[in-house]
Amino acid sequence: MKLKNIIYTTTLTAVMMAAVTGCSKKKLDINANPDDVTDVSVTPSVLLPGALQATTTNIAAEYWFLEWWLGHGARSGSYQSFNEEETYRFTNDFHAGIWNGLYANANNYQIMINKAEALGQGTYEAIGRIMKSHNFQILTDIYGNIPYSDAFKGTAVATPKYDKAVDIYNGIFADLDAASVLLKSTTATDPAKNPDIETADLVFGGNTVLWRKFANTLRLRMLVHLHNGVSATTVAPGIDVAAQVQKIVTDSAGFLGVGESVQINPGFTGTKPQPYFRVWNTNESGTSSQRDWARASEYAIGYYEWTADPRINRFYVAPAGGHNGIPFGTPSGGSAPAGDALSTVRGPGYSPGGANSRAWIMTSAESFFLQAEARQRGVLAGGPTAASLLASGMSESFSWLGLTAAQLSAYNSFNAGYPDCDITAAPLGAGLPGGGLYTILSQKWFALNMIAPYELWTDYRRTAIEYGTGGGYDPGPTISVDPGVTAGAKIPVRLFYPQNEYNYNAANVAAEGTINVTTSRIFWDLN
Repeated sequence: MKLKNIIYTTTLTAVMMAAVTGCSKKKLDINANPDDVTDVSVTPSVLLPGALQATTTNIAAEYWFLEWWLGHGARSGSYQSFNEEETYRFTNDFHAGIWNGLYANANNYQIMINKAEALGQGTYEAIGRIMKSHNFQILTDIYGNIPYSDAFKGTAVATPKYDKAVDIYNGIFADLDAASVLLKSTTATDPAKNPDIETADLVFGGNTVLWRKFANTLRLRMLVHLHNGVSATTVAPGIDVAAQVQKIVTDSAGFLGVGESVQINPGFTGTKPQPYFRVWNTNESGTSSQRDWARASEYAIGYYEWTADPRINRFYVAPAGGHNGIPFGTPSGGSAPAGDALSTVRGPGYSPGGANSRAWIMTSAESFFLQAEARQRGVLAGGPTAASLLASGMSESFSWLGLTAAQLSAYNSFNAGYPDCDITAAPLGAGLPGGGLYTILSQKWFALNMIAPYELWTDYRRTAIEYGTGGGYDPGPTISVDPGVTAGAKIPVRLFYPQNEYNYNAANVAAEGTINVTTSRIFWDLN
């Protein structure tokens, strides 16, 4: 089957509902064959669990190269160099799994929306709209203009047009509006009209208030993306930010709060492991991970140690001699540290229960960091201060990773007066940033290591933040610039469209012009 058809006209993705053991009455087979079911035979209650599972798998597996670029990870010196990731010289097929996976997953949500709307199942429809919005937000932030309004129309529109990124943002906002209306309707969300919602909804068990909170937090994530700089308030044009904030206020549910991470655990086991554990630790056969070469970056190890951050032991597993990282892009062989001399990225914070751990979509920590930035910039007025929201984000980060309040208190005391950790800190020197936005963005970098790589990449692009320098940590080159690359090389600001778009949707993708991954910026990237 041609990829064009998989993306735009397929009825089901490769992850569907079957049977699983565990606490849920539903059963999930993460390796199920999509040909075992048809569009006609499935219902929203069957589609939703598999679609949510596919979303978490995409998050756990597809974005590791962004973490490498952002200073969190690297490759063992005993493994062959990765030329494309490490030199930024890549082709149209570079990590095309992001595009393919997000479109296929969004198509599943669209099928669910269509079916739920026809059946009057308002909760399922609303969840489908929110999750489809989640996927298109990531797609737009990575690729810019993409097929949106013509996507998923099957053979009626075999070559969908490309919508402007700002129009897609506004389209996503409209979908979130529709979801909010449905979730506030007692008629639309009547459990009798939404069969099996408590078990099919692996995230919130049909709790409509929590889904409204997620929708509001996703809306806020997008609004924050429109703001540039670590001190400026430049806002990308084309979106009425005040009107969108008012919709959050009108909804009244608020944002994801303490302990309200968007995550699932349908009964992961050693033979059907949590996605992160499967990719980075041990697969379902119990033999190895897909990425045995993955190790800690020297930059990250040094920075976590510089701040005496206990999260280092939740993100990384140290070898016998203590934590050790490798510079990103170090040529393999020779004197390069071998894997057994380096910290791995298999920290217990990601998989506290091993293969049986929860998989995540968005953490409550990120919610508070987004709120803190919005409050600091004046996007949100009233309520908790930016300092209070930042403190909550740091607390949620420590808690989610299995650390204690006492450890957070010690961390704060150790770093008092340093702008990367203390929001009230003055600059450490001339030309360096003080607290405020710099603290919020830095703490987001410390907290979301391998958890939300696309979000950190967006922060880096839209604000041009220089991590480390404001906190007195500056070991040399900026984060993750390959030492083998020509001086002045910069982390890409977007990805190419995949080659299959040029093969099967040639006229529409060609109309986007020549893409340069270092200069063709996303509409909100004004730096």
